This record gives sequence, structure tokens and C-alpha cells, in this order.
Amino acid sequence: MRLESFGDDHAAAHRIGHAEPGRELVLALCGGVGGVKLVLGLSTVLRAGKLAVAVNTGDDFEHLGLHVSPDLDTVLYTLAGLSDPLRGWGRADESWNFMSALSSLGGETWFALGDRDLAVHVERTRRLRAGESLSSIVADMASRLNVAVRIMPMTDNPVRTVVHTRDGPLTFQDYFVRLRCAPVVTAVSFTGVAQARPSPAFVDAVADPGLSAIVIAPSNPWLSIDPILAVPGVREALERVTVPVIAVSPLIHGKAVKGPTAKIMSELGIDVTASAIAHHYRDLIDGLVIDESDAADADRIGVPVAVTRTLMNNLDDRRHLARAVLAFARTLSGTARAA
Repeated sequence: MRLESFGDDHAAAHRIGHAEPGRELVLALCGGVGGVKLVLGLSTVLRAGKLAVAVNTGDDFEHLGLHVSPDLDTVLYTLAGLSDPLRGWGRADESWNFMSALSSLGGETWFALGDRDLAVHVERTRRLRAGESLSSIVADMASRLNVAVRIMPMTDNPVRTVVHTRDGPLTFQDYFVRLRCAPVVTAVSFTGVAQARPSPAFVDAVADPGLSAIVIAPSNPWLSIDPILAVPGVREALERVTVPVIAVSPLIHGKAVKGPTAKIMSELGIDVTASAIAHHYRDLIDGLVIDESDAADADRIGVPVAVTRTLMNNLDDRRHLARAVLAFARTLSGTARAA
């Protein structure tokens, strides 16, 4: 086991500068609000065009007749500089005239769609119904918003996360938004995943000869990352890659910064520790990045560990963690999957 500390951004940046020529692409697996913070950091320290992001679409659902892709939109808005920094989701400078008018007509208002946000859902739904793939639509929207990062859905096929609770199964948005994660979780499954295939852009990114590392962002492992890994062929592809696969723990001192990760772990009978996160990703990862407050857990993790500050309150924090992750990947290059 290797215990490393990457608290010095300058040292980390120096290591990154010695990346193997021609191998600079980083592929990140990401959900929404939690994971996109690291993705934004990576986008600012990597050269343009050297970051690809495979995004969870298990949260997608049809609402008010529209195809809504919450995680994809969060990633798109964040990288385009359009996201609302206070809510962490949706667009900045949003207005809510549509929701107000809908409420006056007795319509469903539990899932809020801002007026600017609504334009994305309307256009995406129109193009999907015309036969265009979700991958193509996302790539085009990213281009129009001047986003240099390759944003891709995990699949173009419909996969829907189902949260099983003591009160029965719930669609993801019912659990997460309408019921605010209150029900006790007993299991999580993914409807339609057996028939799904990874999006073509995702497949290309994994096979890209310039790939240097794969990063699993600090998104909820059960709700945001597992849907990606459940798509047939994804887990097997990640097990075969020869570049380092690194996960970033979403826990800080045994707690989740935001969201129900710790709650779900407790309800599933899983210890709320960095060790449990490493165990969840067993056979996939070559290293785990944990917060300084969890350093005492490092000797029990079982894979190489990098210890650094993982709380991301601002852009400097996001860059710090991104540099630490990339520096850690450099130390693991050449040893990952050596067998």
C-alpha cells in the first residue's frame, strides 16, 4: 500500500507536466452536483480537448411531456459557466414564469423547471422524437455553448434508476426530489440496463490511444456511478484498461458533503468509511483519493491511497483536487494492471 499526500499544488502541477507524450486524455465518470465540481477543476488544469466525461443518465425521466436529463444538464451548464452557484443545479439568472403559470393551472410543480432551463428540455425532446441520439444532441449543445470538454451520456438507451425502499419501489426523481431522500433504502436497480449499450463516444474514449487515466468522480456510488458501471460492457472495459483508474471518495470524516450517500450506506448496512468506498469499487480501481480527515483509515483501504483536501468550496479547491488526482495518476502509471 502507498500512502501519499498531495497538498502542494505546485508539486502536483510539476508532476503533471511530465505526462507521457501523446497520452494526455482523461476520462471522468460523473453524476451531477457532487462530481461535476471535480470535473470543472479538471477542465481548468488540462489542455483543451483533453477531458472526456461520461455522465449518468439513470436519473433521466419524462416530465410534463419532456425528456429531462438532470445530470447531463448540470455538467453542461457548469462547464459552460451557466450554472447557478447557489442551488448547484439549473441555470444562473433563472426566472420561473412557466412554473408560476403552471401552478395557477393546477399542474405538477414538485420538479421545478426554470424558463431558461425549459428551452433545453424542449429542444432535446424535439430532436429525440425526430430520431437523433442523445449523444449527438449533447455534443451539439456543448459545441454551441463553447464547451471544449467531450460530454457524453453513459448510453443512448433508456435506463432508469429505481430506488427500492421499505415503502416500495420509487423512481429516482420521486425518491430524490419529491420525497427528499426520506424513505429508507433497501436496494437500487436499473430498469432497461440489460438492453443498453455504452454510447459510441464513451466507447471511443475508453479505447482512445491517448487515454492516460480514468477518474471516478466523488459522486454517489450507488445512485450516480453504479448506473454507468451497470451498462453492459462498461465494467469489463474498465477492468481491461492499462491506465490507472482512480476513484475519489465522496466522504469527508465519515459524512457526505451533500446528498444521501452516507444515509444510503447506513441503510444498506455498509460502514460509512473510505474503506467501504474502495471495497465498492473493488476490481476496478488502482487507487483511491481520500480526505485528510480520513487519513487514519488509509491503512485499511487495500489499494494505493492519496490523502489530500477534498472539500471543494470554490474554484481554487476544485483545481487543487484536480491536480492532486492527476499527480496521483502519474505515480500509478506503469504499475496499474501490471499483471
